[in-house]
Amino acid sequence: MAEIGEFLVIVLVILAFLLLLGGVGIYLLVKLGRKAAVKAKEATTRLTTHVNAMGTGDAAEVERLRLDLRREVSLTRQAVEQAQRQGWGLGELPRLLADLTTQADVHDGQLGMYAQQRRVSPYVDHATLNRLREHQAKLTAMCARIRADLLGDQVHHTATGIADLSSRTDLEIEARRQAPVKDPLDEIDELYRRTMEERKDRP
Repeated sequence: MAEIGEFLVIVLVILAFLLLLGGVGIYLLVKLGRKAAVKAKEATTRLTTHVNAMGTGDAAEVERLRLDLRREVSLTRQAVEQAQRQGWGLGELPRLLADLTTQADVHDGQLGMYAQQRRVSPYVDHATLNRLREHQAKLTAMCARIRADLLGDQVHHTATGIADLSSRTDLEIEARRQAPVKDPLDEIDELYRRTMEERKDRP
């Protein structure tokens, strides 16, 4: 009876372990499935935006504005991240970029809503479209200014490094042009030879 009891305990432990593994596996599958669904939705949205931007009219123009803004924000984010990796002092620039990205997302949503309404309605709201264009211009100009400032810093850092390397190169070349140091054994031989010649010359 005791052996049967121990066997049942072992079986129950194994079943509990398998159930735990199954639960963890299902959780991971659901989590990965949700991530895949979100990525698929984002990819579909981007593809739709690209397709809609190929047309003509106000809706297509607005879709092109969305693509331009996304590209500008992406380039600016890459520039800031590169500067962070190189250890530059960026101050509040990363926080500013985060706020700018949030505002760009809001603007992107407004552009998308306008484009959708414009595709299904013949009514053209020129005032709203002009305001969206103004906001677009300001956001893209801010991105361009941030990148220009970072590029200026990068060029400055590069110029400093090049100047230092040039000075080191000049010093190394100058050191190599100096007369080579004689071998001490050769100097001893030369001194011995002169000493012997001086003795021969003596009367």
